[in-house]
Amino acid sequence: MDTPTLLNQIDQSQDRLLELLDRLVSFNTVSPPARNTAGLQDFITAHLKQNGFATKQQPFYDGDVLLSATKAGQSPADHHSLLLNGHVDVAALENRAAWHSDPFKLTKNGDQLTGRGVSDMKGALACYLFLFELLNRCDVALPGDLKFQAVVGEELGEAGTKALLKQGEAADFAIVGDTSNLELQGQGGVITGWITLKSPHTYHDGNRRAMVQTGGGLKAASMVEKMPIVIEALQKLERYWGITKSYPGFAPGSDTINPAYIEGGIHPAFIADECRLWITVHFYPNEQVEAIEAEVEEAVKAACLADPWLRDCPATFSWGGDSMLVDRGEIFPALELDEDAPAMKQLEAAHQAVHGAFPQVTMSSTVTDGGWFGYYHIPAVIYGPGQLEQAHSDNESANFAQLLAYTKTIARFVLDWCGTEK
Repeated sequence: MDTPTLLNQIDQSQDRLLELLDRLVSFNTVSPPARNTAGLQDFITAHLKQNGFATKQQPFYDGDVLLSATKAGQSPADHHSLLLNGHVDVAALENRAAWHSDPFKLTKNGDQLTGRGVSDMKGALACYLFLFELLNRCDVALPGDLKFQAVVGEELGEAGTKALLKQGEAADFAIVGDTSNLELQGQGGVITGWITLKSPHTYHDGNRRAMVQTGGGLKAASMVEKMPIVIEALQKLERYWGITKSYPGFAPGSDTINPAYIEGGIHPAFIADECRLWITVHFYPNEQVEAIEAEVEEAVKAACLADPWLRDCPATFSWGGDSMLVDRGEIFPALELDEDAPAMKQLEAAHQAVHGAFPQVTMSSTVTDGGWFGYYHIPAVIYGPGQLEQAHSDNESANFAQLLAYTKTIARFVLDWCGTEK
């Protein structure tokens, strides 16, 4: 089939795109609470099988399922493979009363579509399923493999994409269809960490006078009162990064260290023998997680050594995690773009053919699963419909014309890239 015929089919069958998006939105997959995606994944699996994909499901957490699939190419050894990736979980409804309609029923008002996830990112998933259906209906035989991942956990840092890529799933190029307003995006990275101050002894609060007054004689300290030393060290490092580091596409000082949450102590009858600080660190695409961890630890340890109490009980560190719900931590690696890569050039050309102008190449101001492709050395880009302002918002909306245009761009790119010899 030639490209114009497939694009014509997209226009003629556009109501089917609305039907698929309405069905995806109807599944309540908000996260938190999560553990609610198995039904949606079964629906997607059935759709893929009907349209020529070999599928694989695997349990993730109780009630959550990871899905990967492949539409085998006719000559995969000689032609490029493509992987389309998207997450099926959606943001929680923080203010249900503010919605003007049922969040789990697609509403169309002119060209505006409203429903939870239409921007982030069930809109892109519906475009993929719509395209897969048309490829099958039109009996399109691709030379290279077309792969698909429907993952879980992106909203809470639960690394569903990481789990699949760690098992060896890969392709010559990947598109993460997360919210980018049709810009080609890379991203910086994010890691959370816990910094803990722990006293070797626990004391009754009746000992406080001996700990803080001249001549008291008890060498001890409240770890709650010592945590500001750590916070000040983090602030100094953050300012130093703002002066000494930069990356194209990011506003100066985007590499931030946020002291987000603090907990400590036992109850008022005790001196606080432990205090824990939860931090979020943003870093640039050309930096590695391990190096960022080392910089933060070095700065905090130096501050502890300069304090006469903390030098005997220095801070300890715990980095990252696989779930903000389970182990209270997350990692989103960075994604650095190779703008001169053949796949990027072909995707830009596909976009230009549909829109009449080349797409902007930018850096996302948030993080997505795209970073895991960079971590596992798989060339990738974040490219999806929807505006970031709508993601997670009340009355989340997307533009139907943009969804159609996105489907056409992906269709062009699939035919081109999977039809190109390696």
